[in-house]
Amino acid sequence: MVNKSRKDWSLKLDDTLRALRTAYKTPIGTTPYWLVYGKTCHLPVELEYKAWWEFKELNMDMSLAGEKRLLKLNELEELRYDPYENSRLYKEKTKKWHDKHIRNKIFTVGDKVLLFNSRLRLFPGKLKSKWSGTFVISRTTPYGSFELEVGDNKFMVNGHRLKHYFCKEEVGLIECMRLDLMDLEPPFG
Repeated sequence: MVNKSRKDWSLKLDDTLRALRTAYKTPIGTTPYWLVYGKTCHLPVELEYKAWWEFKELNMDMSLAGEKRLLKLNELEELRYDPYENSRLYKEKTKKWHDKHIRNKIFTVGDKVLLFNSRLRLFPGKLKSKWSGTFVISRTTPYGSFELEVGDNKFMVNGHRLKHYFCKEEVGLIECMRLDLMDLEPPFG
């Protein structure tokens, strides 16, 4: 948190960068710090102990330390390939979840539809509806675009910007049909 004057933000920058670099990122399956250095980030208090432990383990043998460093660099290169695979798997899972939740809308000639008003993002109104219309579909194309008709005007629209419009009579009919189907199902027990 910075002060109200926001003049001390530069003092918080180091801590913020450390937090960002050491936070686990799901798409790559690791932290950015680990990706660059091949090890977890330790606080400065821990570094003194780790350095002493390394010296003790290597027993101050410089040739052994050099070999170990080369092995670590080679291992780091191999470990850097893992995030590519993790990212690919994450994207596949996200795409599968997204595709599973897409609802296909089927429109036919004569259907009443509402049109999404894409200009509303530029000039938002608190109580304005995102949907305009009622339009009637007069022609369909095999590529997902539809010709809408309002009075004498006709224009082409992408099917992603449309949704079905149900007037009160049709909604009542659908509700009655749904209730009739529920009566046919056997009760749980």
